[in-house]
Amino acid sequence: MRRIGFVVNPIAGMGGRVGLKGTDGKVAEARERGAEPRAPGRATEALDALAAQGEDVDLLVYGGDMGAAEARTAGFDPTIVGEPTGEETSAEDTRAAVEAFVDRGVDLILFVGGDGTAVDVAETLTELDNETAMLGVPAGVKVYSSVFGVSPSAAGRIAATFDEVETAEVNDIDEDEYREGEVHTELRALATVPVATERQASKQLGGGTVETLAQGFAEDARPGVTYLLGPGSTVGAIKSALGFDGSPLGVDVWRDGEVLVRDGAESDLLGSLGEENVIVVSPIGGQGFVFGRGNQQFSPAVIRECEVVVVASRRKLDGLSTLRVDTGDHALDEELRGWMRVRIGRYETRMVKVV
Repeated sequence: MRRIGFVVNPIAGMGGRVGLKGTDGKVAEARERGAEPRAPGRATEALDALAAQGEDVDLLVYGGDMGAAEARTAGFDPTIVGEPTGEETSAEDTRAAVEAFVDRGVDLILFVGGDGTAVDVAETLTELDNETAMLGVPAGVKVYSSVFGVSPSAAGRIAATFDEVETAEVNDIDEDEYREGEVHTELRALATVPVATERQASKQLGGGTVETLAQGFAEDARPGVTYLLGPGSTVGAIKSALGFDGSPLGVDVWRDGEVLVRDGAESDLLGSLGEENVIVVSPIGGQGFVFGRGNQQFSPAVIRECEVVVVASRRKLDGLSTLRVDTGDHALDEELRGWMRVRIGRYETRMVKVV
């Protein structure tokens, strides 16, 4: 029997669709903007996949909305090892859960959250001088570390079936700097993780000139079309070529020489749509995600109203065998999968498979 400790950060990812680029210290503001909890649904999806593998699992959880509720929803009869201490859950609650799991000798700690939650889990294990394997269910806004499954269901499958472990990096960034357009990753810990092809790689930063690509895109911009331009340096070069100083880590909306929205949330994007709309995104280097990592403002509702154009430098694309999507809408993910044309130069494109 495999013994798994399962803990959920229930506020993880709430800042994404409302344009906050993270939830650290911003929970109240996220709720004021109408943010809905994202982690519970991701947690249930992972546990459904875990249960579907048919393996004999002893599931240990933290109480309330930190795991117990989702476990019961997925049909488990979990052992509750503790309860959160306040009305709002905290990093201390996550760390206490990890300590309780270690005390009970779990084989894997399966957590739901983003890089901040990954740091809490990994640092607690380090402080305990313990090498229990950990695995993340991606639910945060920024998911740079290589300790996550590529999707919630992938994490559930890995948790049920892995038989080898290896060392992986846990990285995090300063969210206040991130909101100001600065990305400085910091290696926070090394973690023991399952060996699995469905575990994501670390995000690679930097890479290659995109000036000709951006210039070619700007030359091809069509009158009357609303362009929703995603975050990142590649799309940032396109924003510059279109003649404006865009938000480097946010989503901007441009049409006919005018910036309609700068650093918009999902509601802003929906309100700016015209008759013809184009989303412009670049995959995350090293991971290949087109949607679902750092650009949750592109919600399923927004994506369904738009044509999708993917751009990337040759260097970035050379490091990717496939592209990935994780919109939170399974039907939409299936629609997006298949072969996609990626613009890599002024005129050149390359066909890449979305999986």
